[in-house]
Formats: sequence, structure tokens, C-alpha cells
Amino acid sequence: MLVKAKNISKIYTSKKGRYAQKAIDQFNLEVDFGEFIGIMGPSGSGKSSLLNILATIDQPSAGTVELDGVNTKSLNDQQLSLFRRKKLGFIFQDFHLLETLTVKENILLPLVLESIPKSEMEKRLDDIAAILNISDILEKRTYEISGGEQQRTAAARALIHHPQLILADEPTGNLDSKAAKSLMDSLQQLNQEQSRTILMVTHDPFAASYCKRVVFIRDGKPYTEIYHSGQRQAFFQKILDVLSLMGGHEDDLPPTSI
Repeated sequence: MLVKAKNISKIYTSKKGRYAQKAIDQFNLEVDFGEFIGIMGPSGSGKSSLLNILATIDQPSAGTVELDGVNTKSLNDQQLSLFRRKKLGFIFQDFHLLETLTVKENILLPLVLESIPKSEMEKRLDDIAAILNISDILEKRTYEISGGEQQRTAAARALIHHPQLILADEPTGNLDSKAAKSLMDSLQQLNQEQSRTILMVTHDPFAASYCKRVVFIRDGKPYTEIYHSGQRQAFFQKILDVLSLMGGHEDDLPPTSI
């Protein structure tokens, strides 16, 4: 088991401690190696708080999170930073690329920090650039490429150090439909061909339809989960059906098609 979250809760208090809000309430989740899991729910349901806890960016108020057998609460700040850098890869809605660097330099940055030999860096770069279809833009600056290409560059940077767990937070949120499909096709290829484990928070039923399992959260608690079996079109419809039953608003159901 790669991820084991047990009875995790998260309570946020106001600066003066006058009131408290429970974002996560006794939530349990297990993620096995090689899974591709989506987390969905209405706005304010707690899915981003959950992702931040699983990503070790935040700590739960109660409960435990184990990543690859390590209880993250047992790590000090320095150990946690190193653990995060070696074990986890992050894909955010905002690309967080450095404009002063080329696409290639942005992608290789994590390996430079790890002092990986140049020959190994070049091999990894060639492999991930081919999968993400960005081999022809490696020498360009980030401001010279499209939003979809920027997101795939950010994804390549997140993946090049071979993390055990890839955490994606609304990765298609700033992309048009064509760019979103290209990114999701690439993530699916990585999951299927390299058994990369992916955990993705998304509002987008189209993006979620690429997952093998979708976990729904409402008011900080598990609502239900569904599994992908058969055609993606049918799974897409199942996702829409669950979101409708959850009482999602129109904003939580962006217009999309497969």
C-alpha cells in the first residue's frame, strides 16, 4: 500500500480562535501502487484540504497519513522536505515555471538539485518529453509556448525524478479542451505503461473519466466511490450521475464532452 490515510480530520480556526471549521472529518483512504484516482466533490467539500494533507503540505488535526510505510508526522521539517522532494511529484493548476529558463532547463531542475549525472538526465528528459509530446519545444522559453505546452512542461518537471506518487491539483483547470485531452492522454499513458501512481483533485468530469477510481467527498466526509470498468464514455456518465445526486451546482459541472 502506497498511501494509507486513517481517520484524518482537519480543523481550521480563526486567527482569534473565535470559531472553527472542520474541513475534513474522519476521512479514510488507501491508495495502492499503480492506481489512478480522482477526488471530486462540490466547492468547499474539502478535496483540496485532503490533497494538501496527503501531499504533506499540511498536517491533519487528527489521524495519521502513511506514505510508503512512513508516518509523515514522525518527520521533522527537514526530513519532510527531503521526503517530499524524493517521493512526490506535483502538478498544479498554475504552472509555476521559471521564465528565465528554457523548457528543458525547467524540466531538469529537480535532477540538478539531486546532482544526477548528465547522461542520466538527458535520457530521462528524452523519455518524458516524448510521452508528453514536447520534444520539439525544449529549447524555447516558457513565454514562447502555449498554455497546454506549459502545463505539459510542468508535468514533465514533476515526473522526471520518478516520484512514487504524483499529486495533481486541477491540472486541466487553465486549459482548453484540446490541451486538456492531450495532458490527460499523457497521464493515462504514464499510468498504464509505467504504472505511475496518480492522485488527482478535479472539478472536471472529463478529466476524472481517465481515472481508474473516483472518490467523492462532501462536507469533509467520504460520499461514495466508483470504479472504471468498460468504456470511458460510460464512466463519464456515471461521474455525472454521482455529481448530480450530490447536489452539485452548475459551476461544479463544467460543459465538456468526450
